[in-house]
Amino acid sequence: MSISICNLNLSLQYLLLMIALLLLKVDSRTHPGDIRVLKDLKHGLHPESIAPGSCLSSWDFSVDPCDHIFSDRFTCGFRCDWVASGFFRVTEITLDSVGYSGSLSLTTWNLPYLQTLDVADNSFYGSIPDSLSNLTRLRRLSLSMNLLSGEMPVSLVSLAHLEELYLDSNSLHGPIPSSFNSLVSLKRLEIQENNLSGEFPDLGALKDLNYLDASDNQISGEVPSTLPVSLVELSMRNNNLRGKLPVYVGDLEFLHVLDLSHNNLSGPILSVLFDHPSLQQLTLSHNNFTFLQVPGTVGLTSKLIAFDSSYNDLRGILPSFLCSMPKLSALSLENNKFTGMIPTRYALKVAVPGSNSSSLERLLLGGNYLFGPIPTALMGLKPGSANVSLVDNCLYRCPDTFFFCQGGDQKSLVDCKKRFQPVIPWIRTPN
Repeated sequence: MSISICNLNLSLQYLLLMIALLLLKVDSRTHPGDIRVLKDLKHGLHPESIAPGSCLSSWDFSVDPCDHIFSDRFTCGFRCDWVASGFFRVTEITLDSVGYSGSLSLTTWNLPYLQTLDVADNSFYGSIPDSLSNLTRLRRLSLSMNLLSGEMPVSLVSLAHLEELYLDSNSLHGPIPSSFNSLVSLKRLEIQENNLSGEFPDLGALKDLNYLDASDNQISGEVPSTLPVSLVELSMRNNNLRGKLPVYVGDLEFLHVLDLSHNNLSGPILSVLFDHPSLQQLTLSHNNFTFLQVPGTVGLTSKLIAFDSSYNDLRGILPSFLCSMPKLSALSLENNKFTGMIPTRYALKVAVPGSNSSSLERLLLGGNYLFGPIPTALMGLKPGSANVSLVDNCLYRCPDTFFFCQGGDQKSLVDCKKRFQPVIPWIRTPN
């Protein structure tokens, strides 16, 4: 009998011990190292930048962070998850955009379970710390729209699980590290609006990269010839790129958006872009292209919805194949050196679209040397029905009574004579 009671007492004690241990696990225990990083992050900010009501203004380390998340002590800014080590670990830091000001270098960033770090749209300054390489499970890093300077740290290549990297809208300078080609999990890379320079590196090994924006920098050299075939959107707008378009762009079979505007590119606009199996938006304005190659399919299989090649050096008559593109609804060819009469097909695609093709909702032809009469199909258009502009050409008559003639005059007789000497193909009469 006494043995049974003794065994019962032992069983009861064991049960109570297990319950106590379980309660200890549930009742806290943010890992001490994680608490230290959260403290360092807050204490590294200028106090006046921590606005009342902001996430960080509520962080009160007199209580356990993960135990009191979403309470009045820790209202927001991070997330915790239970891990097998017996502690809650910080797995996400996402700060509100209230203008926090300070350095990111004042902590070790020793958060081995962190998957998301987002401090975008604040006023963090200084260089990007190498200590971010401690975030070995990180999948998303967003430092966008801050005041960060210095070069892009090579140490980021140790983030083997990184899928999204946002460094845009800062003051970073120097080259893009070629070692970024090792970030094989990367799906999205945004480095636009910095002062990055040098030639664009080989990123061909990034087989999952589908979005790349390197616009508004000082990147030089030619359009990179080794880009991931997985790209869906590519923008390198407003850089110092030169040379011709590489034929390989036709191999980027998933590409939907290509923007290479505001560079120094020259030569032909390749026919593969008009035959492309998925390309929908093509922006090549503000370059030095001289002509458009006619695709073998004459545009009939094109997926293009919008094409902008304004502000180039394109010459000759307006290409008729552009009107054969069944989905094209926005076409800008303004400020080139096109001549000849406006093809009737252009006017019909605006005014009388076919049953199997989209109408042109935008047709911008101003700033060329087009001559002759306005196509009859355009004359019946009412303001607001389409965005059409024919200003600054050599048209026979383009009075302000037509909305597409408003906003600018036709070229002077002298300018048109210079272009068409020795014969002017029209006789201009007063409007």
